Amino acid sequence: MKIRNKAEQEKQELNMTSMIDIVFLLLVFFVMTFKIVEMEGDFSIRMPLAGQSSAVSDPTDLPLKLRMRSTPEGQLASMSLNEIDLGVDFVALRSQILQLVGTSAPAEGDEGPEIEIDTDYNLRYAYIIQAITAVSGYKNGDEVIKLIEKVKFAKPRR
Repeated sequence: MKIRNKAEQEKQELNMTSMIDIVFLLLVFFVMTFKIVEMEGDFSIRMPLAGQSSAVSDPTDLPLKLRMRSTPEGQLASMSLNEIDLGVDFVALRSQILQLVGTSAPAEGDEGPEIEIDTDYNLRYAYIIQAITAVSGYKNGDEVIKLIEKVKFAKPRR
């Protein structure tokens, strides 16, 4: 039996080139297959608190209140914005918001207009999301036009 001495042992070198090549190939693969997805919706929503609190609001902001009424089946029956009847047309809602708010961005330090959405208890959520989409803004080509960023909800009516 042959006994090896430590002095006779050859130093084993690992060939790292192929491992580095594989790492770079994986990196290139993940970079090339990565898709940047546009956010679906970024809504700034304030839900009603349990108790009524007194908040100081800016008197220059228009008080916008959207009332959404539903049928007993949960379908949208009618909408009214500040007592202006809009029927069930979300395009009319957006045009009314454009007339009241305009497309100009709020001044520096100003939070901009706020809308309160008051819905019936059994109204389907799809109609509420359509209303939020109509009042929050729209796309004009590649440009996003923001209308109202602050959305809050009144307590649902039963």
